[in-house]
Amino acid sequence: MGTEHAMSVKNKNEFSYDDLLKCGHGKLFGPGNAQLPLPPMLMFDRITSISESGGSYDRGKIVAEMDVKSSHWFFSCHFEGDPVMPGCLGLDALWQLTGFFLGWTGDPGKGRALGLGNLKFNNQVTPEAKLITYQIDIKRIVRRGFSIAIADGTLIVDQNVAYEAKDLRVGLFIDSKD
Repeated sequence: MGTEHAMSVKNKNEFSYDDLLKCGHGKLFGPGNAQLPLPPMLMFDRITSISESGGSYDRGKIVAEMDVKSSHWFFSCHFEGDPVMPGCLGLDALWQLTGFFLGWTGDPGKGRALGLGNLKFNNQVTPEAKLITYQIDIKRIVRRGFSIAIADGTLIVDQNVAYEAKDLRVGLFIDSKD
């Protein structure tokens, strides 16, 4: 990735759906670097803010949103007669955003979720919901030939906290085959 391109991405503090699709195709951070999954696994519509300061630990924060539609693919199969967004998809969105943060800071490599310390479900996402807001508070970034972000994440549905994830871990690793 060229330095000029990297600086233009780093200077952005919000990203549209088209930007997120570019990231999914490997065109935002460059080949071999952090990518988001493509739809239907992309679990947010926009990133409304991203910063290397702020958040609960003043080490960085990212906020994203997803407009909930009753036509989302997961409602028709999870569960028939009792539709709810699978908890694993909301958790995956928190991991996706943590990895995006690492790519946005300029760290190279392919992203992988590495785990989390604790997860609490307080509520659920149903087809009647209107808006999901995801918030990631960066706790720590380790850089040693690879990068690992440790963060806390929250999924808020219509202004009510639904998921709380502590110590989300995502790494970026340079593939030796590249």
